[in-house]
Amino acid sequence: MFYLSPYFYYITVGLQVICAIHCIRKDNQAKWLWLIIFLPVVGSLIYIFTEMFSGNDVQKVQSGVGAVFNPSGKIKKLEDNLRFADTFANKVALADAYLEAKQTQRAITLYESCLSGNFTTHEYVNIQLINAYADLKQYDNIIPLAKQIYTLPQFARSRAHMLYAIALSHTGNADEAEKEFKLLKGRFSNYESRYWYGSFLLRMNRNEDAKKIYEEMLGELAHLDGKEKRNNRIWFNYAREDLKKINNAA
Repeated sequence: MFYLSPYFYYITVGLQVICAIHCIRKDNQAKWLWLIIFLPVVGSLIYIFTEMFSGNDVQKVQSGVGAVFNPSGKIKKLEDNLRFADTFANKVALADAYLEAKQTQRAITLYESCLSGNFTTHEYVNIQLINAYADLKQYDNIIPLAKQIYTLPQFARSRAHMLYAIALSHTGNADEAEKEFKLLKGRFSNYESRYWYGSFLLRMNRNEDAKKIYEEMLGELAHLDGKEKRNNRIWFNYAREDLKKINNAA
């Protein structure tokens, strides 16, 4: 009888899990899930080489293997590093791991402890804190951090800028929010921020303005390549749903 090593089984299951998680998170088509489930080896390899490998994605897949089989191992190691040496770098590394693991409040506590002395306005920590506060919808905390790094060139087109605009929109600063959303608006790009701009306009009962935003987004869809479509599929889907609600209410 043909014998398969148990290691082959573990590797196969690991590939299936990683591909399935990536597929769900990226909101990829359901056909991939069926391929991964019913053709575990071939399906997973096809998915990896067509959907996951670009740039540094190989390293991401490798790190993802460790995270699947030992999700707390990385955090424990970083906690040990911090106990051994209470340094800025070790704090940030552990806070990043907490944030990635959705232990957001623990990440916030560590990031906040980093903002002292020479690192009071540290750009990276500020951006990570903005992301963490946004996860918990602590919008009031986002605004002062964003203002500290607002003039940096890289902030202009960043996701942190979008989160700043969203925070303004939820804290009674509608005029300022719209100003920031408009700065982020551009053709064939920034679909996430453009969707949230439309969502903001809907909350302001400006349905026609929101409709225009969504129609512009969806009108660009046919001109995007496959990767751009996949990466932004969730925002196109949300735009379609909101557009349908607008049209039904008309």
